[in-house]
Amino acid sequence: MNKRKGILLLIDVIFLAILIFLDQITKHFAIIYLKGQESLKIVDGVFEFNYLENRGAAFGMLQDQKFFFIFIAVVILAVIAYVLFKTPNQKKYTKLHIALVFIAAGAVGNMIDRLRFDYVVDFFYFSLINFPIFNVADIYVTCAAIYLVILLLFSYKESDLEFLSFRTKKFRDIK
Repeated sequence: MNKRKGILLLIDVIFLAILIFLDQITKHFAIIYLKGQESLKIVDGVFEFNYLENRGAAFGMLQDQKFFFIFIAVVILAVIAYVLFKTPNQKKYTKLHIALVFIAAGAVGNMIDRLRFDYVVDFFYFSLINFPIFNVADIYVTCAAIYLVILLLFSYKESDLEFLSFRTKKFRDIK
């Protein structure tokens, strides 16, 4: 690994730590100020802070499957680490780094909750559309996943992502 790659990965780790900290501090405040309280209406009938201990996944699916969620998070983090290590040191991949670090931060943020509490702390609630209650880590994962799909569909060509191929160069050159 060259020096530039090491610096880039260090920046990824620092960015990841900052994002995890922001997620965890918002959850800490939710526990302190919202747990056991009535929902705090920010815009009446539209948006509120509403404390929820989510023992499942999105929309409350797969309740009490802590080890499954931790396993999935570890697999996702391993894939992200692999991609970040394999990504060339070119400026055009900065967007890819950002998307992957946000997804990793969301996965780690919710994994920390599952390890500490056996549930994920959720508190954002759009009552206008009765959207499921969510948290900052969920925002990271959702927005970054959408951004990643857009990048893969519209920004990167297939040749830009050849570094992820398990085929050797000899076999990639054969058409």
